[in-house]
Amino acid sequence: MIAAAVLLFVFGMGLLVKGADYFVKGGGGLAARYGVSSATIGFTVIAFGTSLPEFVVSVNAVISGNSGVALGNALGSNIANIALVLALCAIISPAMFMAGPSGKGRVENETILMIAATLFFAVLAITGELTRLSGVLMLIVFCIILYITVKKLGAEPVERIEIHGRMDWVLTAGGLIAVIIGSQLVLDGAITIAEAFGIPEFVIGMTIVAVGTSLPELATSLVAILRGDLGISAGNLMGSNIFNLLFVLGTGALLRPIPIPAYTDVIVVVLFSLAVIPVVKGKPRIIRAWASLLVVAYFAYMTALYIGF
Repeated sequence: MIAAAVLLFVFGMGLLVKGADYFVKGGGGLAARYGVSSATIGFTVIAFGTSLPEFVVSVNAVISGNSGVALGNALGSNIANIALVLALCAIISPAMFMAGPSGKGRVENETILMIAATLFFAVLAITGELTRLSGVLMLIVFCIILYITVKKLGAEPVERIEIHGRMDWVLTAGGLIAVIIGSQLVLDGAITIAEAFGIPEFVIGMTIVAVGTSLPELATSLVAILRGDLGISAGNLMGSNIFNLLFVLGTGALLRPIPIPAYTDVIVVVLFSLAVIPVVKGKPRIIRAWASLLVVAYFAYMTALYIGF
């Protein structure tokens, strides 16, 4: 039973990662064809594409009555994006926070928006539950942030994004289908594993599910760095966190209210989000040192979750 659940989980993760990769390629190509800038693609199309696993897994979890997995997945993915994905990318290439047509200031603006979205979510979560009204407010703020971002970045020159012709439509649709199927397999496997070992659904969502659904962000950002497209890498990470908190959880709360089991975990998300500031504002040596601390803090927090339950 456990072996089958693990196989389902691993196979589902494979579909999630590959499906998100195809969606990003196809969606990026379609956007570039219509003259959308690289920075805007990174903050919107690619950020949404790499957040598809979190979105589909969380929505499926809410519909299935497993809100703990949904909440843990979204919060855990944001922490992983910052303290694992962003930190590793910063260690490899501190220049990612100084890249792009608008220079370092653009990345700082995206960081401010991400922190603002996190603080807004934290205020709504104080009540101990994300209600349907909370979901509506989160989606409204998300749309405002998206509008501000597109308006600010829309005037930037178009950078080189690979276009695949008609295959862009196939890649986008096929990737979406793979993500949907993979998300269900991941959810089923994670719940079975949690029940077998007596681990709370929220902890499973915060750890193995969150790390798995953050793999697209890690892969996309690392590939972007290796290709020298640093603007996409930074925009993708900040945009994904906004999508996870406001769009993913906002949509989930509209379907069914989501309880907040422990507000301390929300505080942790806020602290990790604020911890991005020294990375964005610092010099290369400071960036690498602080990013290394973030990685250590991430694994310490994951360990504490399992010890604490």
